Amino acid sequence: MLTQNAKSAAVIGPDGKTLTLADLPSPDIKRWVTRRKAEVVAAVRGDLLTREEALARYKISSEEYEGWEALYDRFGVKGLRTTRLQNYRA
Repeated sequence: MLTQNAKSAAVIGPDGKTLTLADLPSPDIKRWVTRRKAEVVAAVRGDLLTREEALARYKISSEEYEGWEALYDRFGVKGLRTTRLQNYRA
C-alpha cells in the first residue's frame, strides 16, 4: 500500500529512459546543461524527489526551478538552453 509520503524508485526521464536517484546530476554540479535541468524537473514531477529536496540538493531558488518547469512545459528540453532564454521569454 502506498502512502502519501511514498517516493518512486524510478521515473521516466526527458529522453524516455528510466531515471533513478543514482542517475540524477551530482548535488555539487556547476554546469547546468539542458538535459540535467530536464532530469531534475522529471524527477520532481515523478515523485523521485520532492520539490523542496531538489531545491536544497541543488542549491537553487524556487524561482529558478519554477522557470525551468515553465520553459520545459512551453518549449520542451530545448527551452532550457541558457543561450536561447531571451528568445523564449520574449
